[in-house]
Amino acid sequence: MSGKGKGGRGKGKTGKGESSSTASKAGLQFPCARLTRYMRGRVERTSMSSGVYMGAVLEYLCAEILELAGNAARDNKKTRIVPRHIQLAVRNDEELNKLLGGVTIAGGGVLPNIHAILLPKKGAAE
Repeated sequence: MSGKGKGGRGKGKTGKGESSSTASKAGLQFPCARLTRYMRGRVERTSMSSGVYMGAVLEYLCAEILELAGNAARDNKKTRIVPRHIQLAVRNDEELNKLLGGVTIAGGGVLPNIHAILLPKKGAAE
């Protein structure tokens, strides 16, 4: 049974039925109707489900980046994600680096890297 009492006859309200958004029907956080509206002027053919698909893709990418950035923040003993952690997360992941290769993250800095030629030789220390 779905609710309290009423024997599964809906929410029990009479009169107007409450509408639910496309995002809540799809179980997403991104606004699917807004994404569909944004695509209408830019894409030749769009369906009503195109915003749902795009919202799901964007939500997946955000979740992936935030998870990796959270791991980078935890590695640096921080509790907040800052642009530096996003930069480290994106550049250390092969697929995200390929996707965001031409993107500059403001305040992200660069990956720590010292070229092998610049390091002191093991035999030269003597």
